[in-house]
Amino acid sequence: MSAEVIKISPPLSDEAVQRLKIGQQVLISGKIYTGRDAAHKKMIELLDEGKELPVDLWGQIIYYVGPAPARPGQVIGSAGPTTSGRMDAYTPRLLAAGLKGMIGKGMRSEEVKEAMKKYKAVYLAAVGGAGALIARCIKQARVVAYPELGAEAVYELVVEDFPAIVVNDVWGGDLYIEGRKKYAM
Repeated sequence: MSAEVIKISPPLSDEAVQRLKIGQQVLISGKIYTGRDAAHKKMIELLDEGKELPVDLWGQIIYYVGPAPARPGQVIGSAGPTTSGRMDAYTPRLLAAGLKGMIGKGMRSEEVKEAMKKYKAVYLAAVGGAGALIARCIKQARVVAYPELGAEAVYELVVEDFPAIVVNDVWGGDLYIEGRKKYAM
């Protein structure tokens, strides 16, 4: 595991994703999208109907977050990650549609990890409980789809040096499993 911090900017290519390995720290700058369960469900329904998604996911990163409302003078309120497993039922289809990265917290299912290898995608963890600090990395926020979902709408965020750690890579690495091995008796 490397102590080097890697800077990435979406859209991500297969080659960029293949360079990322579990345990690496990344700083993300550029546009990313948000999405939680309700938005994922709506996107899968569109795919099932043969319709286009409200945003082009090709090479993009989705951050699993439902941001709190912004206070006066702020771009966004607290923006900490939500549990990623809730999106696992939808994730393989979105990876097939070109999604290259996801940010959240918690473990992913075997099906999602296999889909990440197949479609060359990466899962990153953001620090849970640090939503107010993470919000400082968000420079712009606007709703781009499903405004009726409130905090669960799809936002386009412009981020600068958004910190995350590679948890699952295209090579099948899993930081949670490797981390546990270090402390196993």
